[in-house]
Amino acid sequence: MTRQIHFTETGGPEVLRLREVELGAPGAGEALIRVDAIGVNRADVMFRLGRYFYLPRFPSTLGYEAAGVVEAVGEGVTEVVVGDSVAVIPAFELTEYGTYADRAIVPAHALVRRAADSDPVEAAATWMAYVTAYGALVEGSPVAAGDHVLLLAASGGVGLAALEVANRIGAVPIATTRSADKKQRLLDAGAAHVIVTSEENLAERVREITGGRGVVTAMDPVGGPGIVETIGSMAPGGRLLLFGLLDPRNDPSQALPTVPGVELSVYTLFPVTADPERRRAAITFVEAGIADGAFQPAVDRTFDLSEYVEAHRHMESNSQFGKIVLTVRH
Repeated sequence: MTRQIHFTETGGPEVLRLREVELGAPGAGEALIRVDAIGVNRADVMFRLGRYFYLPRFPSTLGYEAAGVVEAVGEGVTEVVVGDSVAVIPAFELTEYGTYADRAIVPAHALVRRAADSDPVEAAATWMAYVTAYGALVEGSPVAAGDHVLLLAASGGVGLAALEVANRIGAVPIATTRSADKKQRLLDAGAAHVIVTSEENLAERVREITGGRGVVTAMDPVGGPGIVETIGSMAPGGRLLLFGLLDPRNDPSQALPTVPGVELSVYTLFPVTADPERRRAAITFVEAGIADGAFQPAVDRTFDLSEYVEAHRHMESNSQFGKIVLTVRH
Protein backbone atom coordinates (compact mmCIF):
# COMPACT_ATOMS: atom_id res chain seq x y z
CA MET A 1 0.00 0.00 0.00
CA THR A 2 1.08 3.55 -0.74
CA ARG A 3 0.48 6.61 1.39
CA GLN A 4 -0.84 9.35 -0.88
CA ILE A 5 -2.18 12.85 -0.23
CA HIS A 6 -5.39 13.69 -2.05
CA PHE A 7 -8.41 16.01 -1.85
CA THR A 8 -12.05 15.74 -2.88
CA GLU A 9 -13.01 19.43 -2.85
CA THR A 10 -11.26 22.74 -3.35
CA GLY A 11 -10.42 24.89 -0.37
CA GLY A 12 -7.80 25.57 2.30
CA PRO A 13 -5.06 23.19 3.46
CA GLU A 14 -7.58 21.35 5.61
CA VAL A 15 -9.18 19.74 2.52
CA LEU A 16 -6.02 17.65 2.04
CA ARG A 17 -6.19 14.09 3.31
CA LEU A 18 -3.74 11.19 3.65
CA ARG A 19 -5.02 7.86 2.31
CA GLU A 20 -3.63 4.43 1.52
CA VAL A 21 -4.01 3.21 -2.05
CA GLU A 22 -2.91 0.33 -4.26
CA LEU A 23 -0.78 1.84 -7.02
CA GLY A 24 -0.42 -1.19 -9.22
CA ALA A 25 2.32 -1.51 -11.82
CA PRO A 26 3.51 1.32 -14.09
CA GLY A 27 2.03 1.31 -17.57
CA ALA A 28 3.72 1.85 -20.90
CA GLY A 29 6.01 4.89 -20.75
CA GLU A 30 5.71 5.13 -16.95
CA ALA A 31 7.96 4.48 -13.97
CA LEU A 32 7.27 3.73 -10.32
CA ILE A 33 9.53 5.57 -7.90
CA ARG A 34 10.09 5.35 -4.17
CA VAL A 35 9.73 8.99 -3.14
CA ASP A 36 12.24 10.44 -0.68
CA ALA A 37 11.46 14.17 -0.96
CA ILE A 38 8.75 16.30 -2.58
CA GLY A 39 8.96 19.91 -3.72
CA VAL A 40 6.00 22.04 -2.61
CA ASN A 41 5.04 24.71 -5.14
CA ARG A 42 2.64 27.62 -5.41
CA ALA A 43 1.06 25.69 -8.25
CA ASP A 44 0.02 23.00 -5.77
CA VAL A 45 -1.68 25.61 -3.60
CA MET A 46 -3.45 27.23 -6.56
CA PHE A 47 -4.58 23.81 -7.82
CA ARG A 48 -5.93 22.92 -4.38
CA LEU A 49 -7.82 26.22 -4.23
CA GLY A 50 -9.34 25.75 -7.68
CA ARG A 51 -7.54 28.84 -8.98
CA TYR A 52 -5.03 27.12 -11.23
CA PHE A 53 -5.18 27.34 -15.03
CA TYR A 54 -6.91 23.94 -15.10
CA LEU A 55 -9.21 22.43 -12.48
CA PRO A 56 -8.80 19.24 -10.43
CA ARG A 57 -10.78 16.10 -11.13
CA PHE A 58 -11.83 14.47 -7.87
CA PRO A 59 -10.49 12.62 -6.05
CA SER A 60 -7.29 14.41 -6.98
CA THR A 61 -3.71 14.15 -5.87
CA LEU A 62 -1.11 16.87 -6.47
CA GLY A 63 2.61 17.51 -6.73
CA TYR A 64 4.91 18.27 -9.68
CA GLU A 65 8.33 17.60 -8.11
CA ALA A 66 10.03 14.80 -6.22
CA ALA A 67 13.28 12.93 -5.78
CA GLY A 68 13.64 9.23 -5.21
CA VAL A 69 14.68 5.88 -6.66
CA VAL A 70 13.16 3.91 -9.56
CA GLU A 71 11.52 0.68 -8.35
CA ALA A 72 9.80 -0.47 -11.56
CA VAL A 73 9.40 0.63 -15.18
CA GLY A 74 6.68 0.05 -17.72
CA GLU A 75 6.84 -1.17 -21.28
CA GLY A 76 9.01 0.84 -23.64
CA VAL A 77 10.82 2.84 -20.95
CA THR A 78 14.44 3.53 -21.89
CA GLU A 79 15.08 6.79 -20.00
CA VAL A 80 15.73 5.08 -16.65
CA VAL A 81 16.25 1.63 -15.15
CA VAL A 82 15.38 0.09 -11.81
CA GLY A 83 17.72 1.40 -9.12
CA ASP A 84 18.37 4.79 -10.72
CA SER A 85 18.29 7.80 -8.41
CA VAL A 86 16.05 10.36 -10.11
CA ALA A 87 14.30 13.70 -9.81
CA VAL A 88 10.82 14.38 -11.17
CA ILE A 89 10.39 17.49 -13.32
CA PRO A 90 7.06 19.21 -14.07
CA ALA A 91 6.24 17.59 -17.41
CA PHE A 92 2.66 16.42 -16.85
CA GLU A 93 -0.69 17.67 -15.55
CA LEU A 94 -1.82 17.18 -11.96
CA THR A 95 -5.04 15.64 -13.25
CA GLU A 96 -2.92 12.75 -14.55
CA TYR A 97 -0.08 12.27 -12.05
CA GLY A 98 1.06 13.55 -8.66
CA THR A 99 4.08 13.20 -6.41
CA TYR A 100 2.60 13.79 -2.92
CA ALA A 101 3.09 10.17 -1.84
CA ASP A 102 5.69 7.74 -0.54
CA ARG A 103 5.58 5.97 -3.91
CA ALA A 104 4.38 7.47 -7.17
CA ILE A 105 3.89 6.50 -10.80
CA VAL A 106 5.04 9.23 -13.18
CA PRO A 107 5.81 9.45 -16.91
CA ALA A 108 9.36 8.32 -17.57
CA HIS A 109 10.01 11.40 -19.73
CA ALA A 110 9.57 13.50 -16.55
CA LEU A 111 12.54 11.83 -14.84
CA VAL A 112 16.10 13.14 -14.66
CA ARG A 113 18.89 10.90 -13.44
CA ARG A 114 20.89 12.22 -10.49
CA ALA A 115 23.91 11.00 -8.59
CA ALA A 116 23.08 8.31 -6.03
CA ASP A 117 24.79 10.32 -3.29
CA SER A 118 23.04 13.61 -4.16
CA ASP A 119 20.73 15.23 -1.63
CA PRO A 120 17.09 14.30 -2.42
CA VAL A 121 15.82 17.45 -0.68
CA GLU A 122 17.87 19.70 -2.96
CA ALA A 123 16.91 17.61 -6.00
CA ALA A 124 13.22 17.98 -5.16
CA ALA A 125 13.70 21.75 -4.86
CA THR A 126 15.37 22.24 -8.23
CA TRP A 127 13.40 21.67 -11.37
CA MET A 128 10.25 23.79 -11.19
CA ALA A 129 12.25 26.83 -10.15
CA TYR A 130 15.24 26.57 -12.47
CA VAL A 131 13.37 25.47 -15.59
CA THR A 132 10.86 28.30 -15.07
CA ALA A 133 13.73 30.78 -14.85
CA TYR A 134 15.50 29.18 -17.83
CA GLY A 135 12.45 29.41 -20.06
CA ALA A 136 11.86 33.05 -19.13
CA LEU A 137 15.41 34.37 -19.32
CA VAL A 138 17.37 32.08 -21.64
CA GLU A 139 15.06 30.43 -24.16
CA GLY A 140 13.09 32.20 -26.88
CA SER A 141 13.85 35.90 -26.46
CA PRO A 142 16.94 35.61 -24.29
CA VAL A 143 18.11 38.31 -21.94
CA ALA A 144 21.46 39.73 -23.06
CA ALA A 145 24.50 40.28 -20.87
CA GLY A 146 24.22 43.65 -19.19
CA ASP A 147 20.42 43.80 -19.42
CA HIS A 148 18.54 44.69 -16.25
CA VAL A 149 16.00 42.08 -15.16
CA LEU A 150 13.25 42.80 -12.61
CA LEU A 151 12.29 39.87 -10.38
CA LEU A 152 9.20 40.64 -8.33
CA ALA A 153 8.50 38.83 -5.05
CA ALA A 154 11.95 37.33 -5.46
CA SER A 155 12.24 35.39 -2.20
CA GLY A 156 10.32 32.37 -3.51
CA GLY A 157 11.90 29.39 -5.19
CA VAL A 158 11.53 30.74 -8.74
CA GLY A 159 12.73 34.21 -7.79
CA LEU A 160 15.89 32.91 -6.14
CA ALA A 161 16.59 30.57 -9.05
CA ALA A 162 16.06 33.45 -11.47
CA LEU A 163 18.65 35.51 -9.57
CA GLU A 164 21.22 32.79 -10.19
CA VAL A 165 20.20 32.27 -13.82
CA ALA A 166 20.40 36.02 -14.49
CA ASN A 167 23.87 36.19 -12.97
CA ARG A 168 25.02 33.16 -14.95
CA ILE A 169 24.09 34.81 -18.27
CA GLY A 170 25.58 38.17 -17.26
CA ALA A 171 22.33 40.07 -16.68
CA VAL A 172 21.79 42.52 -13.80
CA PRO A 173 19.04 41.22 -11.46
CA ILE A 174 16.87 43.66 -9.52
CA ALA A 175 14.85 41.89 -6.82
CA THR A 176 11.78 43.14 -5.02
CA THR A 177 10.35 42.21 -1.64
CA ARG A 178 7.68 43.68 0.59
CA SER A 179 9.70 42.86 3.69
CA ALA A 180 12.81 44.84 4.61
CA ASP A 181 13.91 41.79 6.63
CA LYS A 182 14.59 39.94 3.37
CA LYS A 183 16.66 42.65 1.70
CA GLN A 184 20.09 41.53 2.86
CA ARG A 185 19.26 37.89 2.22
CA LEU A 186 18.36 38.72 -1.38
CA LEU A 187 21.60 40.66 -1.80
CA ASP A 188 23.50 37.67 -0.40
CA ALA A 189 21.59 35.42 -2.84
CA GLY A 190 22.89 37.39 -5.81
CA ALA A 191 20.63 40.38 -6.35
CA ALA A 192 22.50 43.39 -7.71
CA HIS A 193 19.81 45.66 -6.26
CA VAL A 194 16.85 45.09 -3.92
CA ILE A 195 13.75 47.29 -3.83
CA VAL A 196 11.57 47.08 -0.71
CA THR A 197 8.19 47.87 -2.24
CA SER A 198 6.52 48.64 1.10
CA GLU A 199 8.98 51.52 1.53
CA GLU A 200 10.06 52.55 -1.99
CA ASN A 201 8.36 53.47 -5.26
CA LEU A 202 9.09 50.64 -7.66
CA ALA A 203 9.09 52.56 -10.94
CA GLU A 204 11.15 55.43 -9.54
CA ARG A 205 13.80 53.14 -8.08
CA VAL A 206 14.06 51.09 -11.26
CA ARG A 207 14.51 54.24 -13.35
CA GLU A 208 17.19 55.40 -10.93
CA ILE A 209 19.03 52.06 -11.07
CA THR A 210 18.85 51.78 -14.87
CA GLY A 211 19.76 55.38 -15.64
CA GLY A 212 16.23 56.18 -16.74
CA ARG A 213 15.90 53.38 -19.30
CA GLY A 214 13.88 50.81 -17.37
CA VAL A 215 14.18 47.02 -17.34
CA VAL A 216 14.18 44.86 -20.44
CA THR A 217 12.48 41.86 -18.80
CA ALA A 218 10.33 41.53 -15.67
CA MET A 219 9.07 38.31 -14.06
CA ASP A 220 5.94 38.80 -11.93
CA PRO A 221 4.40 35.87 -10.01
CA VAL A 222 1.63 37.99 -8.47
CA GLY A 223 -0.11 40.10 -11.12
CA GLY A 224 -3.18 42.02 -10.00
CA PRO A 225 -3.36 45.82 -9.91
CA GLY A 226 0.37 46.01 -9.15
CA ILE A 227 1.25 45.38 -12.79
CA VAL A 228 0.49 49.04 -13.52
CA GLU A 229 3.50 50.12 -11.46
CA THR A 230 5.60 47.32 -12.93
CA ILE A 231 4.77 48.48 -16.46
CA GLY A 232 6.01 51.93 -15.46
CA SER A 233 9.42 50.40 -14.77
CA MET A 234 9.77 48.80 -18.21
CA ALA A 235 12.03 49.90 -21.05
CA PRO A 236 10.44 50.43 -24.48
CA GLY A 237 9.98 47.03 -26.07
CA GLY A 238 10.39 45.28 -22.71
CA ARG A 239 8.77 41.96 -21.74
CA LEU A 240 6.57 41.53 -18.67
CA LEU A 241 6.08 37.82 -17.97
CA LEU A 242 3.22 37.00 -15.62
CA PHE A 243 3.46 33.59 -13.97
CA GLY A 244 1.70 32.22 -10.93
CA LEU A 245 -0.98 34.96 -10.94
CA LEU A 246 -1.21 34.73 -7.15
CA ASP A 247 -3.27 37.86 -6.59
CA PRO A 248 -6.89 36.66 -6.14
CA ARG A 249 -8.06 39.69 -8.12
CA ASN A 250 -6.58 38.18 -11.29
CA ASP A 251 -9.32 37.08 -13.67
CA PRO A 252 -7.99 34.42 -16.06
CA SER A 253 -11.09 34.81 -18.25
CA GLN A 254 -10.12 38.37 -19.15
CA ALA A 255 -7.67 39.16 -21.93
CA LEU A 256 -4.45 40.89 -20.93
CA PRO A 257 -4.47 44.64 -21.49
CA THR A 258 -2.62 46.02 -24.48
CA VAL A 259 0.22 48.25 -23.36
CA PRO A 260 1.97 50.21 -26.12
CA GLY A 261 5.68 49.42 -26.18
CA VAL A 262 5.52 46.52 -23.68
CA GLU A 263 5.10 42.83 -24.45
CA LEU A 264 2.75 41.49 -21.78
CA SER A 265 2.15 37.74 -21.58
CA VAL A 266 1.23 34.89 -19.24
CA TYR A 267 4.16 32.49 -18.97
CA THR A 268 4.52 28.87 -17.82
CA LEU A 269 7.34 26.35 -18.11
CA PHE A 270 5.13 23.64 -19.64
CA PRO A 271 5.80 24.42 -23.32
CA VAL A 272 9.46 23.81 -22.44
CA THR A 273 8.98 20.58 -20.48
CA ALA A 274 6.40 19.15 -22.90
CA ASP A 275 8.73 19.34 -25.92
CA PRO A 276 11.51 16.70 -25.87
CA GLU A 277 14.16 18.89 -27.53
CA ARG A 278 13.41 21.97 -25.43
CA ARG A 279 13.24 19.84 -22.28
CA ARG A 280 16.69 18.35 -23.00
CA ALA A 281 18.14 21.82 -23.54
CA ALA A 282 16.67 23.04 -20.24
CA ILE A 283 18.00 20.00 -18.36
CA THR A 284 21.46 20.49 -19.87
CA PHE A 285 21.50 24.16 -18.84
CA VAL A 286 20.38 23.46 -15.26
CA GLU A 287 22.70 20.50 -14.77
CA ALA A 288 25.66 22.60 -15.98
CA GLY A 289 24.83 25.30 -13.42
CA ILE A 290 24.56 22.72 -10.64
CA ALA A 291 27.83 21.06 -11.66
CA ASP A 292 29.87 24.27 -11.51
CA GLY A 293 28.22 25.54 -8.34
CA ALA A 294 26.41 28.49 -9.94
CA PHE A 295 23.03 27.00 -9.02
CA GLN A 296 22.41 26.12 -5.39
CA PRO A 297 18.72 25.42 -4.65
CA ALA A 298 17.56 27.38 -1.62
CA VAL A 299 15.48 25.31 0.82
CA ASP A 300 13.55 27.32 3.38
CA ARG A 301 12.18 24.48 5.47
CA THR A 302 11.38 20.77 5.36
CA PHE A 303 8.30 19.03 6.70
CA ASP A 304 7.57 15.34 7.12
CA LEU A 305 5.05 13.93 4.63
CA SER A 306 2.55 13.66 7.48
CA GLU A 307 2.85 17.44 8.01
CA TYR A 308 1.41 18.32 4.58
CA VAL A 309 -1.20 20.69 6.04
CA GLU A 310 1.45 22.62 7.97
CA ALA A 311 3.61 22.79 4.84
CA HIS A 312 0.79 24.35 2.83
CA ARG A 313 -0.01 26.78 5.63
CA HIS A 314 3.63 27.82 5.71
CA MET A 315 3.53 28.38 1.94
CA GLU A 316 0.45 30.58 2.29
CA SER A 317 2.06 32.60 5.09
CA ASN A 318 4.45 34.12 2.49
CA SER A 319 7.19 34.12 5.12
CA GLN A 320 9.44 31.56 3.42
CA PHE A 321 12.75 32.26 1.71
CA GLY A 322 13.25 29.56 -0.89
CA LYS A 323 11.56 26.21 -1.42
CA ILE A 324 9.46 24.15 0.97
CA VAL A 325 10.07 20.40 0.81
CA LEU A 326 8.21 17.39 2.21
CA THR A 327 10.44 14.51 3.29
CA VAL A 328 9.40 10.85 3.35
CA ARG A 329 10.46 8.24 5.91
CA HIS A 330 10.38 4.63 4.73
